[in-house]
Amino acid sequence: MAHPLMPKATAVWLIENTSLTFEQIAEFCGMHALEVQAIADDEVGHGMQGRDPIIAGELTRGEIERCAANPEARLQPAQSRVPQPMIRPKGARYTPVAKRQDRPDAIAWLIKNYPELSDGQICKLIGTTKATIDKIRDRTHWNAPNIKPQNPVGLGLCSEAELEKQINLARARAGTVHGA
Repeated sequence: MAHPLMPKATAVWLIENTSLTFEQIAEFCGMHALEVQAIADDEVGHGMQGRDPIIAGELTRGEIERCAANPEARLQPAQSRVPQPMIRPKGARYTPVAKRQDRPDAIAWLIKNYPELSDGQICKLIGTTKATIDKIRDRTHWNAPNIKPQNPVGLGLCSEAELEKQINLARARAGTVHGA
């Protein structure tokens, strides 16, 4: 269960404004019942401003009333009104201008160390085009004499997890096993 953003301030508000039990408040706020009791006795958090979980969208008035009527009931958080972040769309990967000059080095490293990777997989990892990969492969790239193979993870062009995933996928397609 997700706990409120500010558990102690939420507990202060619930103690002051509801008839919920210490156990109900403690479970909702992710605290121990003795902590809630200490807040109620003004031993802890005296002078602390309470945070309304209804306004914050963490609880509903109906849920508080339901649990106040039944001491055995547990508070259920309200459905979030905040839209969830969208999954990154499938498409071209943006590479910051400062890292674009590193792409050819990363492509050369991938071609050298993992020849089983397809051009499409390299395009996804690095955010480049198949034409650029072909030019680097046949050494017709405009900057070919200055290209030095470098790990794309070290250059910050992809993550280690993404690279491993693509390598494992390529090896599965080729029918090879790691170390073979």
